[in-house]
Amino acid sequence: MKNKAKLLATPYLVWMVIFIVVPLGVVVYFAFTGDDGKFTLSNLGEITTYLPTFFDSLSLAAVSAFICLLIGYPTAYVIAKAPANRQRFLIMLIMLPMCMSFLLRTLALVAMLEDQGIINNLLWSLGLNRVSLIRRPSAVILGMVYNYLPYMIMPLHSVLVKMDSRLIEASQDLGCNGFKVFSKVILPMSVPGIISGVTMVFVPAVSTFYISKKLGGTSTAMIGDIIESQFKTSYNLNVGAAMSLVLMVIVLICMGIMNKFTGDGEVDLL
Repeated sequence: MKNKAKLLATPYLVWMVIFIVVPLGVVVYFAFTGDDGKFTLSNLGEITTYLPTFFDSLSLAAVSAFICLLIGYPTAYVIAKAPANRQRFLIMLIMLPMCMSFLLRTLALVAMLEDQGIINNLLWSLGLNRVSLIRRPSAVILGMVYNYLPYMIMPLHSVLVKMDSRLIEASQDLGCNGFKVFSKVILPMSVPGIISGVTMVFVPAVSTFYISKKLGGTSTAMIGDIIESQFKTSYNLNVGAAMSLVLMVIVLICMGIMNKFTGDGEVDLL
C-alpha cells in the first residue's frame, strides 16, 4: 500500500522539483553570486537602498488586506446565512469578475479613475470640478482591494457556512447578547478563515507590480516594480534575484506570524 501511495505521488514530486525546487535554486544561485559567478554578499548589501520601498510595500499590502477583511467578513457572513440556492448565486457573483483577465480588470479600473476617465467625466457633466483619483497610494490600495477581495470572501465563507448553529443558539440560551455571541462564538470559530483570507490577500498584494504601475505614481513604486526593473531595465539579474529572495523570506515570516494567531477555534462563553 505504501509503495502504491509513493507511486501515485511521483507525478507531483516531479512537478514540484521541476517548477519549485529548480527555480528556487536558480534564484538562490544568482542572489549569492556576482557577474563572474563567484560567491558574494554584495547583492544583499545593495538591497538596503530599497528598504523604504520594502516597508511601503508591506504597509500598502497590510492596509489592503485589512480593508478586504472589513468588507469581506460581513459579505461572507451574509452569504453564509442565505438559503442554499441564493448562496450559489451570490458566490457566482463574487467569482464572476475572476473569470476576466487580471490585466483587463486593472485597466478597467484605470479607465474609471484617470483624469479623463468615467468618474471625472461624470463629475464634469454634473458641473463639478474634476478630481485627481489616480497616481496615488489610495488608488493602488483600491486596485488591490478590487482585485483580491474574492480571495478574502471565499475562505471566510467556507468557514462561516460550516459553523454549527447550535453553538449560537446555546450561547443565546446562556444569556449572551448579539455582541457577545459574535465576539465569543462566531469570531473565534472564524479565525482560521480570517488568517487564510488575510494570507491570500497579503501575499499577492505585497509582491504585485502591475497594479502599482498602472494606478500609482513614481512615489508609490512597490518592491515588485523594483524587481521587474532589475530584470527588464537594469539587466542586473543578481540584485533582482537577491531582492526576490528577501521578499520571499519576508512573506514566509509574515505567514508564520499570522499562523501563530490561528489558534484551535475553541469557544469560551465565560
